[in-house]
Amino acid sequence: MPFLLTAEQREFGRSLDALLTAADTPAVLRAWAAGDRGPGRALWGRLADSGVFALAVPEAYGGVGPLPVEAAVACVELGRHAVPGPVAETLAAGALLAGTGGPVAEEWLPGIASGAAVVSLTLEGYGPYAADADAADAVFTVTGDELRLAPAPGKPMASADPARRLSRPEPGGAPVAKGRAIRPAARAAGDWAAFATAALALGCGEELLRATVAYVKQRTQFGVPVGSFQAVKHRLADTLLGLEFARPLLYGAAVELAGGWPGAGAAVAAAKVSAGEAGYAAARTALQLHGAIGYTEELDLAWWLRRARPLRDAWGTPSVCRARVLAG
Repeated sequence: MPFLLTAEQREFGRSLDALLTAADTPAVLRAWAAGDRGPGRALWGRLADSGVFALAVPEAYGGVGPLPVEAAVACVELGRHAVPGPVAETLAAGALLAGTGGPVAEEWLPGIASGAAVVSLTLEGYGPYAADADAADAVFTVTGDELRLAPAPGKPMASADPARRLSRPEPGGAPVAKGRAIRPAARAAGDWAAFATAALALGCGEELLRATVAYVKQRTQFGVPVGSFQAVKHRLADTLLGLEFARPLLYGAAVELAGGWPGAGAAVAAAKVSAGEAGYAAARTALQLHGAIGYTEELDLAWWLRRARPLRDAWGTPSVCRARVLAG
């Protein structure tokens, strides 16, 4: 099926790129990792003003969604600029609460759409840890037919990505919704979380490739740029192919999510494994071709290098996603 982004969707992506370029996201990342949430929350507010977090929230609750294609466009840009915070989790919470309905949706969805509320969550089948729970205004957990608002999280764990802390929500918490609507809402939220994470991984890989191509044009060996070596060209070409093959899978999954197609879950899993593996391969290429400088804390690229593997494994490891594709 032919598919191209509309002029409005492409302009949306360009506007986010301009906003994030001006925001100096490496500085925001460093502050977030050090525990200073101010710059990150300010950037979150500007992204919300651009409509990013309203994309998973229905119009009845102050959103403009659900609009998965636009969400993919946005998350690719956020991944390219390594925006900190529980982006995928907040979008997934929008889908979860929209499917749940009731007072909890009326209380939280307008805040998610406006950027006033940063939300994280855990779902059965996706691991017990919530991303950036210590920086979130709410952490939701789903067990069976019950949705709970988790208590304040315990001490966060270290992560491969210093700007992404993981916390295990404390047991208990107040039940905020029960009933048969919870399970399908949780499945939809899991699909949105995996889908948004795939888009973030693709954007991360794109930035790693861009930075690496720029570097090998400047770095010289034997009197010539290392980018002129055939082996380097092949490595970069393989990385580009991986990212380009992941892109149509991501937007195909967006179309299936938008249409509510029965195979949307398998399509999301295919996009997740493809984009996650492509982004991680881009990180390995970037590290190899940058050499020892790639390990340094001072290099901004290090933040993208550390992010690629957690994005690959979050909300469905490659083996889990492949099994889901086969089952679908």
